[in-house]
Amino acid sequence: MNIIKQYPAHQTTDGDGVNITRLADFSRGHFDPFLMIDELKSDDEADYIGGFPPHPHRGIETFSYILKGGMEHRDQLGNVKAIQAGDVQWMSTGSGVIHSEMPLADTDTGLHGFQIWLNMPASEKMRPARYQDTTTTPIPEYKNTTGAQLRALAGNWQFAGQSLAGPIEELAGSAAIADISIEANGSAELALKQSFVGIYLYSGELIAQGKRYSAQQLLLLDSSKAVNLVTSNTGAGMLLLTGTPIKEEIVHMGPFVMNSQAEIRQAIDDYQSGRFGNIPKTNLET
Repeated sequence: MNIIKQYPAHQTTDGDGVNITRLADFSRGHFDPFLMIDELKSDDEADYIGGFPPHPHRGIETFSYILKGGMEHRDQLGNVKAIQAGDVQWMSTGSGVIHSEMPLADTDTGLHGFQIWLNMPASEKMRPARYQDTTTTPIPEYKNTTGAQLRALAGNWQFAGQSLAGPIEELAGSAAIADISIEANGSAELALKQSFVGIYLYSGELIAQGKRYSAQQLLLLDSSKAVNLVTSNTGAGMLLLTGTPIKEEIVHMGPFVMNSQAEIRQAIDDYQSGRFGNIPKTNLET
């Protein structure tokens, strides 16, 4: 496995004071088609109880994956879903979405999850929004003979002689996302064809090129080489991200990612004028 570069995540807050670990690149395209990876991990509800009250998006896709605990999603399209441990959720926001993501009231085991932003090509940024989740759909997974298990969250994967098709199939940039967990001193090998290949390591250690790589960082890989994953005696958990760079101009302001300042100004005006709509009040009743 040839690691080209590594990017450490940093601590920040978002939403209503939620503590998160973040990796973001809205200017140089190092992660293209990916824009941002947020990891929320805490056993202290004070770190996340404020959640993410209603807010807009335009021009991006959000991909959420929960390992522990849960969040309740609500949007102006009428979707109200409890996204819980093991679930995936995808929003292709297109021309506009308003949504909220709030910790579930009965969550007492802490919270660990991710939200990944992907850029949308200019030709699709103003199409109608799309929504999909896996609350009623099992995610395919397979464990090899050397202590590694792959969960196909999105896109198609070849792993240990098996073909796994993730339930989310239309990510921007032909992106694919998998969750790979490897036992202590275990290993996995994958041959990948996409131009961008990255690993976000969220637990344990990986050993590569004579070095140990620890959690909360993104490793960019040489996509022309086979990916050989080897763990130390801690084991490891990671998100494997692949895709095809979009290679378009990015202009970013808060929840909006467009291709020009004029489009950003239009997004702000549309939101402030109420053209994004509102989360239906009937959906907010408990």
